[in-house]
Amino acid sequence: MTDEKLPPMMATDDPVDDEDDDIFSSTIDDLSSLRNEELFVSSSTVLPPLTNINLNEESSTLLESDVPPINDHIEVEQLPSKVISNGFEEEINLKENDTPSVTVKNNQVDDMPNVSTNDINFENIENGFIKISISETTKVGEGMSSYVAYRIVTRTNMTMFKTNNMAVLRRFSDFLGLHNKLTEKYLRNGRLIPPAPQKNMLGSTRIKISGNQSDQATSAEFIEKRRLALERFLKRIALHPILRNDKCFCDFLEQDCELPKATSTSALSGAGVMRLFNKVGETVNKITYKMDENEPWFEEKEVQIENLDLQLRNLHGAVESLVINRKELAHSSGSFAKSAAVLSNCEEHTGLSRALSQLADVFEKVESVRTEQANTDFSIFCELLKDYIGLIGAVKNVFHERVKVYQNMQHAQMILTKKREQKTKFELTGRLDKVGSVTNEVSEWEAKLSRCQDEFDQISKTIKVEFEQFEINRIKEFKTVISSYLEEMINHQTLVTLLS
Repeated sequence: MTDEKLPPMMATDDPVDDEDDDIFSSTIDDLSSLRNEELFVSSSTVLPPLTNINLNEESSTLLESDVPPINDHIEVEQLPSKVISNGFEEEINLKENDTPSVTVKNNQVDDMPNVSTNDINFENIENGFIKISISETTKVGEGMSSYVAYRIVTRTNMTMFKTNNMAVLRRFSDFLGLHNKLTEKYLRNGRLIPPAPQKNMLGSTRIKISGNQSDQATSAEFIEKRRLALERFLKRIALHPILRNDKCFCDFLEQDCELPKATSTSALSGAGVMRLFNKVGETVNKITYKMDENEPWFEEKEVQIENLDLQLRNLHGAVESLVINRKELAHSSGSFAKSAAVLSNCEEHTGLSRALSQLADVFEKVESVRTEQANTDFSIFCELLKDYIGLIGAVKNVFHERVKVYQNMQHAQMILTKKREQKTKFELTGRLDKVGSVTNEVSEWEAKLSRCQDEFDQISKTIKVEFEQFEINRIKEFKTVISSYLEEMINHQTLVTLLS
């Protein structure tokens, strides 16, 4: 009898590559930052900061004094002043016999639908709430050895924590280390692990060597974007009924000491090189191995995820181009304002000079409004799309884990079949001395096959629950963010109309 070709046995403890190499960082972070760096720093006026999405603040009321003046002759109070909501709830408050609910307080735009997840049914969710925010950043050290520390403030009433109010400092590699630990623990079980923000060698290097004012402005923008991304990462973990109770996550929020440096997250480390090889192997395995799917649900969802991933990437690229074009338009408006101001100084006719000066003032305000609109496009919509592209990748990872479990089950089935055939052959040839040992091997592989079948059934069941929760959160978050985004666009367009 000819030996059948067996599928490769998938290792259960292979390190999972949870991050992309630095070279694959986002286009808007690298290319557009180089292309438009001059747009942010060359204007004579002080540009407004990026729209800050306060997801978890104590009070999110926007004071009138915080609104930058638009025009000395225009009553800004006529326009409603709104704080941007990005779809996250202000606090995670899980009451007894209740399901997770999303609460948006003062920072919710009027007439926006109240976001709620009362139809989510998770079992065994511990009563309590967790409120997480990254309040500030601090640069530690100088030169190439420096790094940015993020201050994480947590309020909770959960009994697993020693105190109700905690504040710790964590560096970026600590967040990546937390993601690695959660992935190693729960990905094999079919849990959806929120992706950590990607590393960006170009942005990190700029922070380390920033010296002049231009570099410092670009570094401050990069740090703010990363701060918001890290905050969203922690909030997504805190929303998960299983991950939020993990000891590594609790220690990350609670231990007021420096965590062991996660050297395995470095792209140039030995572990980083091994992750690169494992990633190549995983990619080859995904392409070459096709699972005989017998559940229509998984077949349908895999097609849905592929289509969703493609369309999200297309939309993300379009929004990135929109952000770049809006910034260029703002820069052109600023250049026009400067030219009109210079011309007004050269004009001898008093009335014409005054008119040119007023025109320069108006376009200076228009530049500020258009810059703010570009920042709103990026911070609300572009970052949401980028987050969900990463989440789609996490969904693909859990689907592939199920394929790996199926491979192990098929491997065990084929080995068991060979052992049974070998036992029958020994019995027919009268080699009773070999029958005993082969019988023991048959029993061992039967037990392995049973465990693999149980694991496959369990991971399939878990993935269905996780995917259903993912879909509920995705729909509700997109509805909230799109409503907020449209409201902000109306406000900005109204300002431009009044200025015109």
